[in-house]
Amino acid sequence: QVQLTESGGGCGQAGGSVNLSCIVSGPTEGRFDMGWWRQAPGKEREFVAAINWDAGRTYYADSVQGRAPISRDIAKNTVSLQVSNLRPGDTAVYYCLKDGKNGRDWGKGTLVTVSS
Repeated sequence: QVQLTESGGGCGQAGGSVNLSCIVSGPTEGRFDMGWWRQAPGKEREFVAAINWDAGRTYYADSVQGRAPISRDIAKNTVSLQVSNLRPGDTAVYYCLKDGKNGRDWGKGTLVTVSS
């Protein structure tokens, strides 16, 4: 059974940065992607960034392109997202996602609040 545990959320000021981490527990064999999604108050959950676990190929939403590198540490079963140049529009609950052949697994989320 896969379990995803996010950490690193909190309050930040516009222009600052936040580092989010997600520890992956459980099966990690096979091909899969890890990603971050977010859900702002009153809005639908949206894609932020993803990384292919084996090849390390990355994908980004236009809204964070160039300021939110995603990375993974295979030895530590961890995927990270560092969002810099924070904007109030980055305020959201950030969710970690494992997307593999057996479907999607979600973490419980970590809240990031950005003040102007």
